[in-house]
Amino acid sequence: MAGNSTVDANSARAPLNRSDEVKELLDAIQDLINPFIRSADEDAQTKHTGHGLAVPGGGPRTTLVEHHPPQKLEQLLRLEVPQTRGGKEGLLEIVERVLKYSVNTWDLGFMDKLYGATNAVGVASELLLAVLNTNAHVYQVSPALTLIEKHTTTYLAHLFGFTPATHPHAGGISQPGGSAANSSAFVIARNTLFPSTKTDGNGAHVFTIFTSAHGHYSLEKAAQMFGIGSKHVVSVPVDAAGQMLPAELERLVVESKNKGGTPFFVNATAGTTVLGSFDPFVPLSTICKLHNLWLHIDGSWGGSVVFNSQYRRTRLAGVELADSIAVTPHKMLGVPMTCSFLLGADLRQFHAALTLPAGYLFHNAAAYPADMYDLADLTPQCGRRADSLKMFLALQYYGAQHFSELVGRAYDNAEYLLALVKQHGDFVAVGPEPLPCLQVCFYFARGGRLGDDVEENGQVTAAIAARLISRGFMVDYSPGEKGRFFRVVVNGGTGRSTLEGLVKGIAEVAAQLGY
Repeated sequence: MAGNSTVDANSARAPLNRSDEVKELLDAIQDLINPFIRSADEDAQTKHTGHGLAVPGGGPRTTLVEHHPPQKLEQLLRLEVPQTRGGKEGLLEIVERVLKYSVNTWDLGFMDKLYGATNAVGVASELLLAVLNTNAHVYQVSPALTLIEKHTTTYLAHLFGFTPATHPHAGGISQPGGSAANSSAFVIARNTLFPSTKTDGNGAHVFTIFTSAHGHYSLEKAAQMFGIGSKHVVSVPVDAAGQMLPAELERLVVESKNKGGTPFFVNATAGTTVLGSFDPFVPLSTICKLHNLWLHIDGSWGGSVVFNSQYRRTRLAGVELADSIAVTPHKMLGVPMTCSFLLGADLRQFHAALTLPAGYLFHNAAAYPADMYDLADLTPQCGRRADSLKMFLALQYYGAQHFSELVGRAYDNAEYLLALVKQHGDFVAVGPEPLPCLQVCFYFARGGRLGDDVEENGQVTAAIAARLISRGFMVDYSPGEKGRFFRVVVNGGTGRSTLEGLVKGIAEVAAQLGY
């Protein structure tokens, strides 16, 4: 008893002060992150010049980044783990260095990848998730977040055409990225079409899957992980616009069957990574139904155009014919990374394909057998962050109309950049027109004449892209038949003056390099 009294007495003398500690740290960190974001806003005013604001640093530095090789950066970051408590001061020191040497994706010159900055509500949603710090795997520990995920995914499924009237069991599940969504679809398709594989493995089946020649590498990765083997991922030829050729798909499916293969999965793409192409979903669906194949649409990049009725009609015609759809709002809509979903025409198939009885974890199956409230029973991973909250709060804050307008502005910006490229005498545009998605592809070629030396063409592109970083522009490039070409990704918040500055900057860098 005396021992218990001592504990109680000590507890009374040392009340918890966690909220005060959180406030102190957040106030201090806010004093660092607000200038980080503000610097990108200020830098936007200079982008039209072709060069961002110069910032003092240990190398060529703009708001976008101070870039160093890995070995040099490791020395600058000083990442040694201390033996004693560093406290607030030690934490702020490393946070300051992380901000200093990280790419500032809030900078409008960041046009490198298929994502960009988030926004105020995005930061708030990440903070809320950190405070809640719960696992969205079972309803018991995440009741509100579970309902938000079910509501958000059902809303998105309906948006893609899985309407209540035609698809009463449509819905979805959040995923840790588009690649994970594609991999999950792969397993769901196999276990649904061939139920014995769930317990017995692939058996005598030599499964084959089909994807566009321009499709994402995640399909080959999934084939490696789940015992299919990447050589059984069949690359389907595309047309000049980068779209999968339905006749070629059917030919390859029949060829696989004749060789003893078991075709089961077709991965169509809504917005390919390089050219942004959208596959023809209606004829692909006809072939899938004829051969009893699962039609999955990888809309990780381009699926978000669903919010805009014009581009939904012209880019996503027939999307509702799919069995499953991947969509990743963090790529086009400004939702924080990661935020990705796998949507399905019938969520019962997802459950049947993936459920495993775990009596120590899933307790709601008996109480709510038709509603699937324990969400980890629908996904490979048990630890699940409630990423759907980020999309839900963005919809609450902005409204769906905002995202329609954001997509529309993004397309306008992409077409504006393409027009600048075509009007300039020293560029050669690449890819289909009108632009299928939000990347603009082109070569720098003096006088508009591209040389025959593929290697040299690629070297020009890479050299210019590398030099642009010190000017406050970060763009990517991709391999092509005539060498590597620029692939510039825009979004709804990209300023037109930034695009004008990019074109100017490329031309000036090319002249400095002697091209």
